[in-house]
Amino acid sequence: MTRVWDVPVRDATRVRDARLAAEGAAAVAGLDAERTQDAVLVATELTTNLLKHAYGGHLLVEAVAPAVPDEDATAVVQIAAVDHGPGMPDVAAALRDGFSTAGSLGAGLGTCRRLADDFAVHSAAGRGTVALARIGAAHRPATPSAAARAGGINLPLAGAQWSGDAWTCVRAGDRLTLLLADGLGHGPEAARASGAAVAEVRRRADLPPAEVLRRLHDALRGTRGAAVAVAQLDVRQGELRFAGVGNVGARLREDGTWRSLVSRPGIVGAHRPATIPESRAPWSADRLLILYTDGLPSRWAPPDDPRLVTADPAVTAAVAVRDASSSARPMRDDTAVAVLAPTPPE
Repeated sequence: MTRVWDVPVRDATRVRDARLAAEGAAAVAGLDAERTQDAVLVATELTTNLLKHAYGGHLLVEAVAPAVPDEDATAVVQIAAVDHGPGMPDVAAALRDGFSTAGSLGAGLGTCRRLADDFAVHSAAGRGTVALARIGAAHRPATPSAAARAGGINLPLAGAQWSGDAWTCVRAGDRLTLLLADGLGHGPEAARASGAAVAEVRRRADLPPAEVLRRLHDALRGTRGAAVAVAQLDVRQGELRFAGVGNVGARLREDGTWRSLVSRPGIVGAHRPATIPESRAPWSADRLLILYTDGLPSRWAPPDDPRLVTADPAVTAAVAVRDASSSARPMRDDTAVAVLAPTPPE
């Protein structure tokens, strides 16, 4: 089951909530005391920045798969600060120690970058900022031969404790498998269904997407069932394969344009279609895959910012969620976005 700490940051009292969220996620990820305190400090700094510079926002904290998973990968704490504020005019300057526009010491974002395994900031004038950090059990370099990175954002409906949506990315040999599941409805029972999908794909990531879905159908019997999309990158062959059942959307960016990848109607665990076709496409440095649940508006379109092609995939996911929602247009269901992106050149 996916536990997400959604902290709405409106005033200084939320700093304590952010610290508790980081501690909770660190316990789920199995971090030791030192790395737990690092996560707490990062959460504190990002929350403080939301108050100082964006007049509030959201802090989303959970234990997730690392951006470049290997076969022995363990969970990391992901902390995302998302706002609809004025944006940063100069992100590079904001990351330097001593830079401040609020009369402070200007060490906040620089501290986050030093403590985190991964740290990234994306900002757009008038639209807001996303700052994202991952803190694992120990600092470790990314796999240099990785052909792709994965990341996601999960936003429970109305700040609920459990999300009925879940995503993960698993590596098995040359295959990198990204799954996004949307448990029927929302709440704990929906979370149990999507959590069962995540657990099963971790055991079946060596299988092609259509076969993964067939195995998931058996594993989800006895749950509410779920809509599920499975994308698999064959690193050696440079080929992306996709199959889906239900209303999890998929968009693939190829040569600067987006196309939809089609799923079959049905509910995994309840009503599996007789045949599950797979889509195939070559994978290269300009590709970008976005999977998303129906918490996004029906007419949602992928972000058009070209910087996101090389951005951290979880940042891309957070920008997609941020731009599709506002206080006047809140999400109508649990909402998750998972992204597969090429590894940028050195």
